[in-house]
Amino acid sequence: MAKVLIFNQTKNYRTNCVVRLSIFEKYHKNRKMEKVLTINPAAKGLIFDLDGTLADTMPIHYIAWKNAAAIYGIDFTTELFMELAGIPLYPTVEKLNQIFGKAIDPLEMGDLKEAEFERNMHQTPEIKIVTDLVRANHGKLPMGIGTGGARRLVLKTLEIIGLKEYIDVIVCSEDVSNYKPHPETFLKCAEQMGINPVDCEVFEDGNLGIQAAHSAGMMVVDVTQYYEVTIGK
Repeated sequence: MAKVLIFNQTKNYRTNCVVRLSIFEKYHKNRKMEKVLTINPAAKGLIFDLDGTLADTMPIHYIAWKNAAAIYGIDFTTELFMELAGIPLYPTVEKLNQIFGKAIDPLEMGDLKEAEFERNMHQTPEIKIVTDLVRANHGKLPMGIGTGGARRLVLKTLEIIGLKEYIDVIVCSEDVSNYKPHPETFLKCAEQMGINPVDCEVFEDGNLGIQAAHSAGMMVVDVTQYYEVTIGK
């Protein structure tokens, strides 16, 4: 009898722990959603990444990569996706070749992936807490985009989320020799905006992009602290 009583108490304890953990997670998720994204008062120019920062394209990119990689026998996990986020299309395939010991044609796999992404990119929502910042500061501060994406799809994405007329400068994969985490993308943005790098604030979602911003000597904000990331869900 005593054993049954102890079991029941343990079961109730575990149940209460699960309930409390659920409440704890929900509380912190709500606190995250309640955060207000602001600009550093010292900033004289703003630079935004695009995918995962202004446009919630990352889940669409992930599925396209996962499906393309599966054809070549690669399990493209969410962890791998986040590790490679910010690297342009064809160099990503080159990285996969290095990681998995493959000899995949970057053009073949990259074009396959990009075609699927383009078929579904019309579903892209804006990341409103960041796009609101763009609209609120339009005409007040120079703003640029520094991305590893191709210019054609960058312009199409901006059109989908309604920001095409709000951005002064765009630096894409075609414009640099060294992609993130190298600072060249953001340094070119600053140069074209006519702003000293130290006076620029970068808004990023990817680890490589955050590293690039720090290397450029810029202020940087991790925007994933302000919205729920849904990749792989």
